[in-house]
Amino acid sequence: MRYAPLTQAIQGETVDAWDIHFKATALKEEDPGVIILSIGDPDFDTPPAVVEAAVYGLRNGDTHYVEIEGRDPLRSEIARQHQAKCGQVVSKENVILLAGAQNALFSTSLCILAPGDEAIVLQPMYVTYEACIQLTGATLVPVAMDKHNDFRLDPDALATAITDKTRAIFFATPNNPSGVMLNREELQFIADLAIKHDLWVVSDEVYSQTIFEGEHLSIAGFPDMAERTVTLNSLSKSYAMTGWRAGWAIAPETLAKHLSNLSLCMLYGLPGFVQQAAYAALTDKSAIEASEQMRQTYQRRRDTLVACFEKHKNLSCVPPEASMFLLVDVSQTGLNAQQFAEALLEFERIGVLPATAFGQCASDYIRISYVVDDEQLADACSRIDRFMTRFN
Repeated sequence: MRYAPLTQAIQGETVDAWDIHFKATALKEEDPGVIILSIGDPDFDTPPAVVEAAVYGLRNGDTHYVEIEGRDPLRSEIARQHQAKCGQVVSKENVILLAGAQNALFSTSLCILAPGDEAIVLQPMYVTYEACIQLTGATLVPVAMDKHNDFRLDPDALATAITDKTRAIFFATPNNPSGVMLNREELQFIADLAIKHDLWVVSDEVYSQTIFEGEHLSIAGFPDMAERTVTLNSLSKSYAMTGWRAGWAIAPETLAKHLSNLSLCMLYGLPGFVQQAAYAALTDKSAIEASEQMRQTYQRRRDTLVACFEKHKNLSCVPPEASMFLLVDVSQTGLNAQQFAEALLEFERIGVLPATAFGQCASDYIRISYVVDDEQLADACSRIDRFMTRFN
């Protein structure tokens, strides 16, 4: 039987990158001592107030069709918080609820890109960006962040990448997998290019509530950027709600309407009880406090891992400013990232992710997720110390 060409856009290296994670997960079923540091799924439970809001909705019959774009109170609260944070004037008409930031990224790509277009993506990038862009018929144009400058923006590389086919610039800030946040100067440079060349900007801000140092800035709040910026966000990481699939896009009203029309034939609205849970996450004091406690825990875990890697001359990392990931350069061990990850799993039962699939600029790195408790993390550090004696 013949398959549609789009099937070719949803396989390949970016999908194969997860093979070692699946191997580690399968191994853990046989050996509970395996430590999984390869995926960004928080080890925390969703805050109780959020769970109770969903349970209340379920028990009171909130299991029917809902407004395609989402309920007004939740959309209004998302708009209010976004405006308070970055200064962009928005209302609920700019907000559409979707099934996580992943669904928002996919939907946005379909609504702003077309065959023949080019979309610039700052790398390292999350692995699904490639498929989301290629499925539209557009070409992904990678622009590497400067790994020799702590994965900061390379302005010349970005400016040079723009052609008459360029339609959009995509990036995540904070970045997954590097944890780097774009600063004001970098964002202004991107904004100036977008205005000059009449480009869309898609800003993935999923980790904006998990900040350790510095200030998170949203490019949508910069002058003349509101009409050309799509801001993606979700509750998955900041409230340990990965499985709830509660995310959104904030966009110009016309684009928000297009996204709503797409959702009509793809999602048909986020479940009502999930929306009740999302509203509780954003407004309930205890849920907000729980999210802050998670952030503090991630920062402590980050510091533990950075201290571990700094002890080894053959390893180096840039301490992430945010998120739940860090990149470790393993090139000085004599192994490539895939070989290092495989050996670490084989000899020490630790699953990490080769970062090659996040972009060529990260090919010397492994990505580590600090989403296990302090005891397991300390154990992982001890195992890494033992593993690194092989390279002395």
